[in-house]
This record gives sequence, C-alpha cells and structure tokens, in this order.
Amino acid sequence: MTAKPRGRPKADPDRDLRHELLSTSRELLAEGGPGALSMREVARRAGCTHQAPYYYFKDRETILATLVVDGFADLATRLRAANELATIEGIKAAMVASAQAYVHFAISQPGVFQIMFRPDMCDASRFPDVQQAGASAYAELENLIKIVFGEQASTTLATILWAHVHGLACLMIDGSMAHQFPTAEMRSKHIENVTEKFTSVLLLNPEVK
Repeated sequence: MTAKPRGRPKADPDRDLRHELLSTSRELLAEGGPGALSMREVARRAGCTHQAPYYYFKDRETILATLVVDGFADLATRLRAANELATIEGIKAAMVASAQAYVHFAISQPGVFQIMFRPDMCDASRFPDVQQAGASAYAELENLIKIVFGEQASTTLATILWAHVHGLACLMIDGSMAHQFPTAEMRSKHIENVTEKFTSVLLLNPEVK
C-alpha cells in the first residue's frame, strides 16, 4: 500500500513519519468521521509539509485501506486469543470472550471500525490486502462456530453471532448506549452482562443447532 516515492520528505531521521501519519488519521476518524480526514489535514495535524503524506500513501483511500488492514489484523488477533480459551476455560468462556473482544475492539478504535465494513469508504477490490485481512478476521469467527457447534456449524450460526456483536458494538460507539453508559466501567459491565446472557440463550436453544 506504499505509494511510489515522490522524493523523501525532509524530516528528523529518528522520526517515524509514516506511523505518525497513520496515528493522526486514526485520531481524525475518531473525532469527526471519514469527512474529517483529508491529506492536507493529516499533514497539518502531523506537522509536516502538505506533500509529505504522498511519499507514503498514494491518496486518501490508501490511508483508509491501510487503517482497515491494521484494524482487521488487530481484530483477528483478539478473536484468535478468545478462541484459544476454549481448551482452557471451556466453550462458553471462549464464546463470551470472543463477543467481548469484538465490541471492545470497536470501542478502542471507533473511527476505524466505522469504515472497516463500508465499501464506499474503502473499495476492497482496489486493495487485495484489505480482502485478505478481512477474510482472516472472519475466519476466526468461523473457527469459533466450529469450536462451539462442531458438525452443526453453519453460515447461519456465524451470521447470528456476528450480527449480535456487530450490532452491540455500533450501539456502544454511536447509538443511544454511548450516552446511557458514559464511563468505560459502565460500558464494560453492560457488555459483559449482555454477552453472557446472549451466549447462555444461544447455547441452550436447540433451534439454533
């Protein structure tokens, strides 16, 4: 995703400008959504020349694609760690941990989360890395369904779980629950209660098996 160099920008040799540009982009997305992110504003906030971002990124969508890839990689890592709990603490613990990992990821990176599933913001057909990263994260969801339901695992069950955690995540970052539970402690407690109850209902209901 690195653009063709246009001449290395002048900067402190110890400064990781690419990393700073991405961090600044995350901040802009979290503060004002996709509309707040432009190449010029990223450069201004990062304290570099207006042309410097183009050395690392071809255009605005390339920055978004890079953030999406990083987001899916982070999400996949969290989901994988949750799945591994199945052999240590049991299937229910893994399922609850997976749901909580998804929602807490969204809360930790709200701006990035909001563009990860929007093709109008990042056209995955332009960026193979986005497709691969998204597939890796979804594979962890499929692995969880296989762990929990074995031979009865299906796309339907994966969708039920995904819809639950994704919906909860959206409510927590930009819905009424963001105001209903204003502190991190309150949000975490509610997420814990909801995911515990949902998991219990899902595992006890024979109709979903």
